[in-house]
Amino acid sequence: MSKIADEVAALAAPILETLELELWDVEFVREVGTWCLRVYVDKSDGVNIEDCEAVSRSLDPLLDEREELFPKEGYTFEVSSAGAERKLKRPSDFTRFIDSYVEISLYKARNGVRTYLGYLRRYADDGTVTIETKTGEQTFTKADIANARLRLEP
Repeated sequence: MSKIADEVAALAAPILETLELELWDVEFVREVGTWCLRVYVDKSDGVNIEDCEAVSRSLDPLLDEREELFPKEGYTFEVSSAGAERKLKRPSDFTRFIDSYVEISLYKARNGVRTYLGYLRRYADDGTVTIETKTGEQTFTKADIANARLRLEP
């Protein structure tokens, strides 16, 4: 995570604990000339709009107090569910979703294919990911993977 994302995660932690939510991710990205701060949350029985509103109402004033963290031109702030097709980034994300249907996008095509769909079968300590596709098992190194995310099963 970036410095801003780390700071926001630390500010959000006690709020999320109180609301019995889990922090999935924090992004601070520039999109179409505007900075956007996104806080993604999760909960075992699903996140609803009230959960997102509660986080937003509690976290927004704390962010206002830390204005030195953010660019002078400002930013938009969003709180969202991690979603059914969430990105997998941390080792714990991969191990949590073993046997789930995933999409793995590669930086460089392998045998003319850049995106693989299949069931996540293994995640090794070195970051190696193995998925079972229709044509057999495929294993990718952490350096190969541009993006990994859950997908709804076909």
